[in-house]
Amino acid sequence: MQQGRGVERRTVLKAAGASLAVTGLGATATACGGGSGSGDGTVTIRYAWWGAEDRARRINKTIDLFEKKYPKIRVKTDFQPYTDFWKKFNTQASGGNPPDVFQNAIGFLRKYDAKNVLLDLKEQVKAGNLRMEGFRAGLDTFGEIDGKLLGVPVGSNSMALVIDKPVYARAGVTPETGWTWDDFDEAMARVRDRTGRAGDSGMYGVMYLYDLYLRQNGKAFFTEDGLGFTEADLTRWWTKAEKGVRSGLFADPKKVAQIKPKSALSAELAGSEFTWDNFTVRYTSEGRSEYGLAPIPTTDGKRTGQYLGSLMLSASRRTQHPVEVAKFIDFMVHDPEVAKIMGYDRGVPATTAQYEAYRPTDAVNKAIAAYEESLVQAGVLEPITPHPNGADICEAAFLRIGEELGLGKRSVPDAVEQFFNESKTALSS
Repeated sequence: MQQGRGVERRTVLKAAGASLAVTGLGATATACGGGSGSGDGTVTIRYAWWGAEDRARRINKTIDLFEKKYPKIRVKTDFQPYTDFWKKFNTQASGGNPPDVFQNAIGFLRKYDAKNVLLDLKEQVKAGNLRMEGFRAGLDTFGEIDGKLLGVPVGSNSMALVIDKPVYARAGVTPETGWTWDDFDEAMARVRDRTGRAGDSGMYGVMYLYDLYLRQNGKAFFTEDGLGFTEADLTRWWTKAEKGVRSGLFADPKKVAQIKPKSALSAELAGSEFTWDNFTVRYTSEGRSEYGLAPIPTTDGKRTGQYLGSLMLSASRRTQHPVEVAKFIDFMVHDPEVAKIMGYDRGVPATTAQYEAYRPTDAVNKAIAAYEESLVQAGVLEPITPHPNGADICEAAFLRIGEELGLGKRSVPDAVEQFFNESKTALSS
C-alpha cells in the first residue's frame, strides 16, 4: 500500500488503516522482498518514514535528487504520523512485507533484529556501497547492536531544558552549566513566585530525562537485558513530580492535557520544558515568545548523563535490492544538497559533510547547533544507554502511566507497580 510523492495527507491516512489491502500484498510482495525490477534494469525500492507534511515535502525533494544521480533506482514513498507509522510497519513486518528502507530509532533496533526484520548493513560497507566514515561525535556506531550495523544516523539531538527566555528573565533565573537539581528546584519556585506561571511543564512521563537522572547516579533506565533501576528509585522520582505539581512548581497535568497537541510551554502554562533540543523549532512555531536552550541540571555539578540521540535509516532483511538500498542510505546521509533541503528537520546532520553544508541563519537553529557543539566541547557526552528488546513498549507505558498519575487516576505506588508489571512482560517476551 504505497503512496506516490505529492499524495494528499488524507489519502495517506486512509491507507494506514487498509489492513486488508496490506494483507493482499503479502503473497506477491514477499516473494520479491518488497522491491521490484523492470526489463531495462530499473529497480524500485520502498521508503517509509514518520513525520508531518513539511518533512514529506523535504524528503521528496531529496528523492528527486537521488533519482537524478541514480536513474536506474526509483523510490516509492510512504509516510504516517509516528503512532500510525509503527502500527502499519508492524502489520507489514508480520506479513513479510516491510519497506526496503525506513526511518528508525534506537528503541526499535533490538526488537526488530530479534524478529529478523533488519538487514545487517556491514556487508554493504565492506562492498563500498555505504560509507561509515565522516560522522560527527561517534554517531557512526550509534546503530550498531551486537556487532551488527542495523541503522545509520541521519541527524542528532540531545536532551535539553527549553525555556521561555522572557519568563526566565522576569524571574531572574539564568541557568548555567553545572547547575544542580537543587538549583533547578529553586529556579522553578522563582518562576512561579515572580511570574505567576509554573516553572516547568512536569516530569511524570519524560523517560529520557529520567534516564539522564539515573545515569548521573550511576544507574540507567535500561541495561542490555532489562530495566536498570528499582521500584524504590521510580517511587522517589514520581513522588517528587507529584509534590512539584501540588506546590505549583510544575504545570497542572489536567490543563496540560486540555491544550494538547500544543505544548505547555508554548501555551504559556509553564516557563520551561525538558525535551530534545531540535524541538525548539516547534515551540517557536507554536508560541508567541522567544525560546532558548538551557543545560541539563546535574547531581554533582559535573555529570549530565547526556548522549546524542538520532533518527536512523534501516533496511529490510527481506529486500531484494540491498545494493540499491545501501546507495540510497549513503546518499541521504552524506550528500551536501540533502542537508540544505532537510535542514534540522531530523536533528543536526549526522555527517561532517552535511553539517558543514547547512549552516543555519535563523536564531533558533543556530542555537541548536551551538548547544550541541557546546556538549561536544565540554566532553559531557557519553555512550547511549542500551535498549533491550521491548524498550519501545516500556517507553510507551512510562508515558501513559505517568500521565495517569498526573491526572490523579493512579497513586504513586499503584503507578510504579503497574509500570514494572508491564515492563516485565514486555522485556520477557
